Amino acid sequence: MAGVLYIVSTPIGNLEDITTRAVRVLREVDIIACEDTRHTRKLLDHFGIAKPAISYHEHNEAARGAELVERLSRGENIALVSDAGTPLISDPGYRVVKAAIDAGITVVPIPGPSAIVAALSASGLATDSFRFCGFLPPKTTRRRKLLEQLIREDCTLVFYEAPHRVVDALEDVEAVMGSRPVVIARELTKLHEEFLRGTAAEIRAQLASRDSVRGEITLLIGKGAPAIDERPVEEAVSALEQQGVPRMDAIKQVAKERGLSKREVYRLFTK
Repeated sequence: MAGVLYIVSTPIGNLEDITTRAVRVLREVDIIACEDTRHTRKLLDHFGIAKPAISYHEHNEAARGAELVERLSRGENIALVSDAGTPLISDPGYRVVKAAIDAGITVVPIPGPSAIVAALSASGLATDSFRFCGFLPPKTTRRRKLLEQLIREDCTLVFYEAPHRVVDALEDVEAVMGSRPVVIARELTKLHEEFLRGTAAEIRAQLASRDSVRGEITLLIGKGAPAIDERPVEEAVSALEQQGVPRMDAIKQVAKERGLSKREVYRLFTK
């Protein structure tokens, strides 16, 4: 009988944030696959977990992934962890999970800490919808190009950023997205946890005045003001029709966007 692959979330800073279920699973599995065995060993030692750990990271995931699936197929239970937080979120792991599923192996998530959710929950920005975009590109040109592609997104944008690049990144956010509300969440759940709120320009000035910026950083960008379509209603509906949208659907969409009733918009086409 095949084993089970557990995707185990671990603390992003404060060790008290691990769940009792996660501790139990780590104690019960046959082996723990982790990014850095030395880093994970500190966590295991803290909770008195004496299980063997094996490295699984972006540089060995092809070969090691095949090995893990083979062990699972032989009946071993394996826990996959990242250095911090929920595995696979901007971390390796996707390939072994996909390979396990393809091999008919059960994959079980053990939910827990996530910097994305923690930052969102205390940001003060809208949380009805959000988009996680991973790490921003390291170079200004590519960073601005990505931000330009996201400027019309009607949701809170969430990124991870390196401390030595965050000041430059905020300069690009200001250049592309203007005065949208921005939040920097730094060192979440740790001793020096910090939230900076304001515009990109205001937060950039605060960080630039410091001798250095350290720690894990989550960057959140709030929604922009909705674009105002000043075209006549008939023109807006016709533009949608030209894109292949059926007339009645186009009327419904324009009515919703402008706070009008469908009857009001339809009347313009039946005069």
